Amino acid sequence: MWRSSYPTTTLLAACLVGGSGFLVPAALWAEVPLSAIDWLSQSVATSAPSAKQQAPMPTYEHDGLPGGWPPAPISIAPIGAAGRGVLGLVPAERSGLPPALWGQSPSSDIARLLLAERADSLPAIQSLLSTILVSELDQPSDQDPQGVLFLARVDKLLDMGALDPALALLEQLQSPGPEPFRRWFDIALLLGQEDHACDVMVKNPQIAPTFPARIFCLARQGDWSAAAISLRSGRSLGMVDAPTADLLAHFLDPDLYEGDPPLPMPDHPSPLTFRMMEAIGEPFSTTALPLAFAQADLRSNNGWKARLEAGERLARSGAIPPNRLLGLYTEQKQAASGGVWDRVKAIQTFDAALQEPDKAALDQSLSAVWVAMKDQRLEVPFAQLFGQRCVAAGLQGAAGGLAFRIGLLSDDFEAVAATRTGADATELFLISLAVGIAPPTPPGDPMAQAVAAAFAPGLAPDERFAALLQGRRSGEAVLKAMNMLTDSAAGDLRDVTAGLQLLRQVGLDHAARRVALELLLLDRRS
Repeated sequence: MWRSSYPTTTLLAACLVGGSGFLVPAALWAEVPLSAIDWLSQSVATSAPSAKQQAPMPTYEHDGLPGGWPPAPISIAPIGAAGRGVLGLVPAERSGLPPALWGQSPSSDIARLLLAERADSLPAIQSLLSTILVSELDQPSDQDPQGVLFLARVDKLLDMGALDPALALLEQLQSPGPEPFRRWFDIALLLGQEDHACDVMVKNPQIAPTFPARIFCLARQGDWSAAAISLRSGRSLGMVDAPTADLLAHFLDPDLYEGDPPLPMPDHPSPLTFRMMEAIGEPFSTTALPLAFAQADLRSNNGWKARLEAGERLARSGAIPPNRLLGLYTEQKQAASGGVWDRVKAIQTFDAALQEPDKAALDQSLSAVWVAMKDQRLEVPFAQLFGQRCVAAGLQGAAGGLAFRIGLLSDDFEAVAATRTGADATELFLISLAVGIAPPTPPGDPMAQAVAAAFAPGLAPDERFAALLQGRRSGEAVLKAMNMLTDSAAGDLRDVTAGLQLLRQVGLDHAARRVALELLLLDRRS
């Protein structure tokens, strides 16, 4: 499966400039991680400034209308000048993050670390990363004058498949400068809102569309002759490459090519390419594409199986809420057996068993559904849905112990632990950790020993974070600790202690306990 993450060598300049990126054979999609900048459509003309010569983006006042930017007189101002209130979706006091998290850190350094965060980490780390990306935090010391940090936040949300918050962040800008608009346009394509995206492009003449985007929008608006003329002009001027020109020609007049062999599968499809291939009747699976493309499969015009599989991918990354996944699982009766259909049956059987007084049936169905969820690494979405109800069912023995552990993976882990009498040393350890008491160390479990060390009182902070904390760069330290914890789940357990302790030291004790519980309860060591 394609892994949604940025290479650690991603250039910061990629946050700001366009570019087609490198071409990757389709067979290698599953092995090569693609960042958002690699697959965005070349929908608007950009000046492609270097990292040292980044031009400020034009801005203008937003009139509050949802779903796009209305035309208005243009004034010049950097993105950062908009102020903290328009750069986030969640107030800092509600997010649990310190408003001055970024402190003295340069925006470029924060952006580089955000882009390096892996999207296949523990769910608790994914949740903390999402919170950081959408929170209204104070600007870093340099005020992010060129919008480097802002675009990095948007790109990481796209990388995680979280299109709705990315779109909401973009629509808080005072202006659709070329690079923000490029992302907005592609989100609209993936969400099936291409007509609206074209309308906004037409109404904002300061956004210069490239030939492929112009031709696509002319056709969507019914001006087929203008689209055909633009295609011919683009060919003759060398502004449209041969594969794109062939695709556009099929898009404009599919009847002309009836009976011809299908077009070659694009090596590196953008959302614009994806949408046109779908329009000519040659859609392709999103399974091997970047996670954001899975959002296109959630549209109601797709089959149930495609929507189920897309929902599982997106729920795994935290891009959609667990309730939406449950809605997909329970939409109708399974149509077959094997694969996703077995998970549909397991969920529906368990959901029905929760309504009945038969504890034996509930025991059996809980065991079966948990195996199915573990197989897809969907334990935490399942726990968010059913954790409290599992505990409240009053199961005994092994089933009761499993229900307790599932409850600890939910948002209600503190309440679940507070009502449990530990059945053995392991449960006592988990209870202490969940309620915030320094836990004893159970013998023979290296991971538990590493976790216990992080919550022991009086332990000196790891020297790798000392300079950052002394320099008021705690946000950078948090991001490095998150990356360290992701790697340490299958690596050096000393990093578990260091990463958890850092989170606690900067006031993120609740997040540290969630991460610690997942390290102990989820099998992520391979």
